Amino acid sequence: MATSFMARTAFPVLDSLPRSYYLGHHAAGLQKMRTLLAQIDLIIECRDYRVPLTSHNPLFEDSLAGKERMIVYTKKDLGRTGNEEDIGREALLRQWHHPSQVLFSSHTAQKDTRSILSHIASSHASRNNLTGSHLMVVGMPNIGKSSLINALRRVGVNKGKAAQTGDQPGVTRNIAKSGVKIIDGGTGDGGGGSVYLVDTPGVFIPYVPDAEAMLKLALCGSVKDTILPPTVLADYLLYHLNQHYPKSYSDFSPPTNDILTLLTAIAIRNGRLGKGAVPDLEAAALWMVQRWRDGRFGAFVLDDVTEEAVAKKLSGDVGQGSLSQARKAVKEVARARNRAKVKQTSPG
Repeated sequence: MATSFMARTAFPVLDSLPRSYYLGHHAAGLQKMRTLLAQIDLIIECRDYRVPLTSHNPLFEDSLAGKERMIVYTKKDLGRTGNEEDIGREALLRQWHHPSQVLFSSHTAQKDTRSILSHIASSHASRNNLTGSHLMVVGMPNIGKSSLINALRRVGVNKGKAAQTGDQPGVTRNIAKSGVKIIDGGTGDGGGGSVYLVDTPGVFIPYVPDAEAMLKLALCGSVKDTILPPTVLADYLLYHLNQHYPKSYSDFSPPTNDILTLLTAIAIRNGRLGKGAVPDLEAAALWMVQRWRDGRFGAFVLDDVTEEAVAKKLSGDVGQGSLSQARKAVKEVARARNRAKVKQTSPG
């Protein structure tokens, strides 16, 4: 008699996983943001809808304090299904950020883009600045900042792509000398002058004390795929898929908790084979992770957003924002890269 499938109720996180991706251009970008702060009227901070708590970077609170702020949760289409749980989560997030404006957006949804533009225009009008307004968009790496800028520009002034985008973090490494126009002062929107938005490099958390948080950020693409083992990421994804959509990978395997079984089936089915027709499990793992990032394995949120979780997040942010930890993190990443290079060049 066939037994019913039982999904794992916990994931065994490895304490040996890297806990940082804070790079040199992150620190340089943050310093440049500070120098531009006096010229900025509004900060738009992007966070990932799938990890609303984990994608919060306390460095922005410390370094960019004193400015009006709008929080935009990006990639809504990849995490939201419209059920009561989503509605309750969004209400709690609005409460957390009050009195800052909180919006939830998919850059492909023109309705969401128009809503953000409307709030920006209202903020601009309240300043009554005839010379225009300058906004700065900030957030973690690969959080959707550039996609948001392109959407605002496309809908706001009917112009094409202005910011480069990519699947991996690190596409934007410098702050542009001039902002991208998203509202034309001559159209009558807002309070006189035009509105410009400045793109910035993504800035990672200096140190991630929770190994599972590092897995979440890596799974969502805020960390390069070479930093954490792809099979571990795929296994963590499988753990969540089994909680939400255990039939989402039915083309390859019946529901399973064994990631090696699933990756082997994916590799064989997709022709991802190495020498001697051996299944390439790493390639299969990367394919599986990217498929979820593209929204093809169902929409769900990785963070458990409750009042207790929000309170815990706020109390734990002090250590994450330490600049001394940031410097240590940079050295840790450099050492890890050197070890990886030595391993790749060693014989056998």
